[in-house]
Amino acid sequence: MPIIRLEAADGPDRTQIGEGLTRPAVEANRLETGRSEGKYFLRHDDGCSVCGRAIEAGDAFYLDSEAGELLCEEHGRERRGD
Repeated sequence: MPIIRLEAADGPDRTQIGEGLTRPAVEANRLETGRSEGKYFLRHDDGCSVCGRAIEAGDAFYLDSEAGELLCEEHGRERRGD
């Protein structure tokens, strides 16, 4: 599965996602459900897997579901070869 770019984080801990992204989120062991605010969320409270930079509200970030990693904008672009 390709590395997926998410346009903007909802907050510092998680971002609401649609049903189409649940499979990659499960593969990465980052799916969160059962919240009153929505049905599916991608957990990113541990920040970038490469540098540890926090993913804040409004930040673009990447999900590498095969590696189970979240990446900041810089490291996500590098890994995708953008």
